[in-house]
Amino acid sequence: MGWNEFAFLLRGLQWTVALSLVGFIGGGVFGLAVALARTSGQPLLERVTAGYIGLFQGTPLLMQLFVVYYGLALIGLKLDAWVAVSIGFTLHASAFLGEIWRGSIQAVPRGQTEAANALSLHYVSRMKDVVLPQAFRISLPATVGFLVQLIKGTSLAAIVGFTELARAGNIVSNQTFKPLLVFAVVGALYFVMCWPLSLYGAHLERRFAAASR
Repeated sequence: MGWNEFAFLLRGLQWTVALSLVGFIGGGVFGLAVALARTSGQPLLERVTAGYIGLFQGTPLLMQLFVVYYGLALIGLKLDAWVAVSIGFTLHASAFLGEIWRGSIQAVPRGQTEAANALSLHYVSRMKDVVLPQAFRISLPATVGFLVQLIKGTSLAAIVGFTELARAGNIVSNQTFKPLLVFAVVGALYFVMCWPLSLYGAHLERRFAAASR
């Protein structure tokens, strides 16, 4: 395996990073909406979003990507592989982040909300200035942990022909007939991405646990 093959793996790595960022940022935006809906106190809205979360948490990510790419094509909506996997990962991430953040919002001491109500703060101000900053801090370790899982999950994008790091490794392996070497490099690249994030998540968890004692 020479430089050209390694450069091809690095291009796959770039698409892995890009897909992870798109899924995480898009999922964060929609996940916040899901979390707010789940804690809104509106029974219908809470049931709908609970069903949404249950759907994406209860089905494999591989199947979700398959449905977005091939299922929409059956009804005449043919999407580019990049667009399809971006949509799939955004929906997937929004369900998981929405549930993580829902738990974090509900973990904020009830007295904080009661104090905000006593000050006559309206809903937007109460959430933006009182509840969400505390919930965000509580959710950080779990959010970082989910990002690690999302990065590793991008390898499933190969199901629709999207060339990210894992598929790039498969292509190089078929060309060089050195699968152990190629996938050792691929694994090392995933490790370099995920291990620092895992350490950071563990550090945040220890720090917040110490602060709460």
